[in-house]
Amino acid sequence: MNTGDLASAAELELFDDTLSCDVVVPAQFIADATVQRSGSSEMLLRSIALVEDSRSNEDADERNDSSAQLQRLEARMDLTLVLLGRLLQQSAPTLPALPVRWSRLGLRLDGVQSDSAVTGGSGVIRLQPAEWLPDFIELPVMVLAQAPSTAGSSLWLRLQPVSDALMSALERHLFRLHRKQVADSRRNR
Repeated sequence: MNTGDLASAAELELFDDTLSCDVVVPAQFIADATVQRSGSSEMLLRSIALVEDSRSNEDADERNDSSAQLQRLEARMDLTLVLLGRLLQQSAPTLPALPVRWSRLGLRLDGVQSDSAVTGGSGVIRLQPAEWLPDFIELPVMVLAQAPSTAGSSLWLRLQPVSDALMSALERHLFRLHRKQVADSRRNR
């Protein structure tokens, strides 16, 4: 099978008949690596969900129950977290922002500058799931296909089995990303 056929088959396997979203996020594929922080990905995704869901619930209710003081305190906390995040980003190596197509089955990572990926090989994908939080999740993946692209290479990565709890948190995160994409596209019409 040639590169184009492998890429087409991988695209169908990962994204046909399943919810997916196209995002640009800080991401990195590391070949032949194993997940170093096994429990932190689930915890991070669940925490992001709690924060983002509480913000959207507050926006929907127009904060009827919140006082002006509480709103100011929340705004200060948000600013503090953003500043802390920026400080952490300066001291830690950053992941390059790459176009990613993402489903519960896997990812297509575009613009990869690594030659270490081997079709059929395994590795780890690191992704920063929220732009406001400079931390990343690690997911075990297998390389289904790779193809040259204008800005490097494209990799099709199938997620390897993970815990049910992590899969549930990942699916919830993807649903929120998809919902945000749909809302943004409606606003832009």
